[in-house]
Amino acid sequence: MRRILLIDDSPRQLSARGAVLRGAGFEVCIATTAESAQALLRSGLASSIGAIVTDHILPGASGAQFVRQLRQVRRDIPVIVITGLPEVESEYDGLNVVFRQKPCPPRELIALVRDSMKERAD
Repeated sequence: MRRILLIDDSPRQLSARGAVLRGAGFEVCIATTAESAQALLRSGLASSIGAIVTDHILPGASGAQFVRQLRQVRRDIPVIVITGLPEVESEYDGLNVVFRQKPCPPRELIALVRDSMKERAD
């Protein structure tokens, strides 16, 4: 089983997305900031992460800043950005992410995660 790293500063979003993904059979790790997500990845967890689902607005660094830092060391981890700000999509140009606007219904979230992990395995 692969782990999903969820990054969001909203407890409600983390709880809802975590429940959806756990219900679909994924193990879920949670971070509330880009910095805490980076620390989790540095702790050796990176090798077991199958995909990352992040919000754009985070305390400290934005989702785009987090993905830029991530891509310097790991280009292969699929990243899904879910945000209510369609105007920020261009900040992710060239970073190889799947960009979706909120709301992201549970079935779509599960499909996005499964598809991104399948593409990585191919």
